[in-house]
Amino acid sequence: MNAKNTMNTQHMRHIKRAALAAGVGAVLVAGVLVFVPDGDQGPPEPGPEARARAAVGAGSPASLPDVAALIRDREAWLRKNPEDAESWAVLGAAYVERGGLRADTAYYPKAEQALRRSLKVTPGERRNPAATAGLASLANARHDYAAAKKWGEAVRKADPARWTTYPVLIEAYNGLGDYPAAGKALDKLRALRPGTPRVLSVSSAVYRDRGWREDAAAKADEAFTKAGTPAEKAGALYALAGLAWDRGEPKEALRYYDAALKISRDHHQSLAGRARALAALDRADEAGQDYQAAIAERPLPEYALELGELYESQGLDGDARSQYALLRDRTARARADGVNEELLLARFESDHGNPRAAVERLEAEWRRGHRSTQMSDALGWALFKAGEPAKALPYAKRATEQGMRSALFSYHRGEIERALEMDSPARRHLEEALRTNPRFSPLLAPKARAALDALGELPDGGPKDMHGNGEYTPLSPAPSTPAASASSSPSSAPSSVAPSVPVTPSAVPSASGAPSKPVSTPTPPVSTQSAARN
Repeated sequence: MNAKNTMNTQHMRHIKRAALAAGVGAVLVAGVLVFVPDGDQGPPEPGPEARARAAVGAGSPASLPDVAALIRDREAWLRKNPEDAESWAVLGAAYVERGGLRADTAYYPKAEQALRRSLKVTPGERRNPAATAGLASLANARHDYAAAKKWGEAVRKADPARWTTYPVLIEAYNGLGDYPAAGKALDKLRALRPGTPRVLSVSSAVYRDRGWREDAAAKADEAFTKAGTPAEKAGALYALAGLAWDRGEPKEALRYYDAALKISRDHHQSLAGRARALAALDRADEAGQDYQAAIAERPLPEYALELGELYESQGLDGDARSQYALLRDRTARARADGVNEELLLARFESDHGNPRAAVERLEAEWRRGHRSTQMSDALGWALFKAGEPAKALPYAKRATEQGMRSALFSYHRGEIERALEMDSPARRHLEEALRTNPRFSPLLAPKARAALDALGELPDGGPKDMHGNGEYTPLSPAPSTPAASASSSPSSAPSSVAPSVPVTPSAVPSASGAPSKPVSTPTPPVSTQSAARN
């Protein structure tokens, strides 16, 4: 009897290890761990490796300790079993996840080596979809959206029912500015996995990009309610905070950031967001401390840019230059690891360096097909700063007319129009920027107010140039003004994407640790367009 029990125990352990090592998928691993009996004991809780694998396999947030445990486990396994293609794919995906969590791009070359090793052992997206999908996720992490699209579409073609492919494709399409394709991918994702936290979070992000703030808030709130892990809850609260920030409500945003940090203390995105909100509330010293803490934890170049601009707005030019030097250093390291930081570098150069260099960077990206709303805005602003407002205006129009409601985009367009002596539309867009978010930037918001003051009041009898000069300069195919992509779409998303009716956000944890109270998220009434969609 004892010998039989021993054999059963050994057999059960072999099954557990084989399931984890063979990479048969997070769901099957969880099933093996839960349903294989272990003597008289109850089912064990999934270990850190299984938790991380489930999260990474589903494209959901994972904790850093769990990812580290998964990496150690797979590395040890592969030293003895180097021909295990699935484990190479799992290891590659875990490297991508760790690189993002640690803001350490050095993991990306390691991820590429592991994923390509997996494809070498078992080639083909049909036979090895995990490795192919991993290369798509890696390309997104490197901001190489054209490559992400290529790999993602290969997986989708081989296995259209593989739902984890669609969030990757949505990110790639958004990076390319192909918003209709992103909407169709979201439709398919929602059909495959309706109501899950991951899908709700993706839906919220897509709706935010389209300017559907009420719908985005409803989905983020539902994602928080259904979230099963601290990382998922923190991510949903971070999304709600971002929406509050977009509406120009820094106090509300701060409450959400605090709640996210209470759940996940190392959520560096919320720490940087908290700094942004504090700066808008004239708490610059606290904002600087939070930025420094975020950079110490995760030295992302965008954090250095924001902190540098905060210092510059305070007249601390030396401190600002230190942060800009850090930005250059981090982007250089990222470039060595295959990461495309051209958009961020161009934004920096436009306002703090060489605008002509920014134009050259962004035109090259445009020719590569990277034609997102953010790219349109950045290229328009770079052309303006380089002294070419007429060439800049079509890009600024494209950025402000694709749906996303951004105070920064409106400010950029207003300044471009002011330089072209289009006073009425300039006044309208500068007012829109300050109405959307009066404190959208410690450096630029005061400039927006000064520009609006310089335009003065409307002349008696109303403006003579109510709608500008009536001309629209199309985006020509010339290098300095690349042709608009076929993916350019009107501000509304594809009609096939049907957002839900907004709901009142549920209670979130209070930052003080006191009993939870409902946190109101004031939003404008549902627009006529939104109501029509529902």
